Amino acid sequence: MPQHVSPRGTFRKIADALKSQIEKDGEMAQLPSAAELMSAHGVSRGVALRVFAALREDGVAERVPGGRWRVVRAGEESERRALAERLVDVITDDRLAVGENFPSTTELSSRFGVSRPTVSKALDRLATAGLLSEARQGKQRTVRALPKRTESPEP
Repeated sequence: MPQHVSPRGTFRKIADALKSQIEKDGEMAQLPSAAELMSAHGVSRGVALRVFAALREDGVAERVPGGRWRVVRAGEESERRALAERLVDVITDDRLAVGENFPSTTELSSRFGVSRPTVSKALDRLATAGLLSEARQGKQRTVRALPKRTESPEP
């Protein structure tokens, strides 16, 4: 950014440009990274982070695990539960039985749109809770127990 241009309001201009891009591109699901914003607009990391904060305040973006930001569209439902809780649903949604293989970290990463390390941490929590087998190199995790149902039975 040239020296004679004031940085005040720069983050808002970038945020407005991104909002316009989001409106035009209906397929856009993820925002550029802070590094990409810094490079494309010649701004500091602090300015890039203020762009994300402005977009969050405007209701068009939200932080996702792994340090990225995703686009939030009007009327779109957003999953607010922890990833570990959503992974428990995989057991029931995929109708997995005790002893069956649980989906791989890579598969879950693409399925939930988060990084593999984030999935690994959530899987470790499920293993600690006794729902999945421990992680071992070269071995796929298996279901050790079925999640308990919290809803009451229908009369």
